[in-house]
Amino acid sequence: MINRHFALSTVVPALILTGCAETAADEPQPDRPPSAQDEFWDALSSHCGKAYRGSLVSTDEADADFAGADMVMHVRECSEDRIAVPFHVELNGEWDRSRTWVITRTGDGLRLKHDHRHEDGESDAVTMYGGDTASDGTAHAQDFPVDAESVALFRAEDLTASVTNVWRVEVDPAGTEDGVFAFQLQRTVDGGAPGPRFFRVEYDLTDEVAPPPPAWGHE
Repeated sequence: MINRHFALSTVVPALILTGCAETAADEPQPDRPPSAQDEFWDALSSHCGKAYRGSLVSTDEADADFAGADMVMHVRECSEDRIAVPFHVELNGEWDRSRTWVITRTGDGLRLKHDHRHEDGESDAVTMYGGDTASDGTAHAQDFPVDAESVALFRAEDLTASVTNVWRVEVDPAGTEDGVFAFQLQRTVDGGAPGPRFFRVEYDLTDEVAPPPPAWGHE
């Protein structure tokens, strides 16, 4: 015969533990605090639909054509995992609408790609290059070291100087006093480049302008 006291002593703790487990499962779990990349994404998304005027602020000789040129960036497409920002620049009296910066979420962080098109909408031979974040960055700035796919593309197109590229995007949330959006490309000798390279454009987020026409190939 089973000892009645022993049977109860084993069943009751089990019921207590089961009840505790069910109670714990029913309790709401605390929300994960937003990461720096979440805050960066929210800051960029806060400008969705808006366009801003900017200019070249770096001085590399390679970018002489961009010096003094009118520039407009437009946060044209926004979703939970993709933001597209066409970059328009006026050169020799004509607007070049060939470039769109595309930032997406990945399982490991954020990814930046350059969608480069011709005026007829066809993709350039050098397009969809970029990189992935290697760290969480900050709510204001994210760095994108060149990825392996882009390195292979650059080598195939004899653009070997670009295989050490690091891009940076900086953004302040909408409504920030003296807010700025910046796009930057840099490579350094210390990073393996044959020579230094620095390109940076900045946009005044207090100087909103009318949205421009779509970038080429995105009508």
